[in-house]
Amino acid sequence: MKPEDLERLLTVEMPFGKYKGTPIADLPGNYLNWFAREGFPKSEVGRLLQLMHEIDHNGLSDLLTPLRRR
Repeated sequence: MKPEDLERLLTVEMPFGKYKGTPIADLPGNYLNWFAREGFPKSEVGRLLQLMHEIDHNGLSDLLTPLRRR
């Protein structure tokens, strides 16, 4: 993980599917869990989805709070 990845979670939007247009940081946990079970896309978006899943799964979503206030 690179430090700027946390900020990218707030700015990169889901490019497809039910949550198209939703920032990756705002995706529901059950959607992230589905990707964890089925496989993350082999792309930059997939890498960010995997990172957000780890953050959400480990209860670390508060890491993004200071970045949301900017």
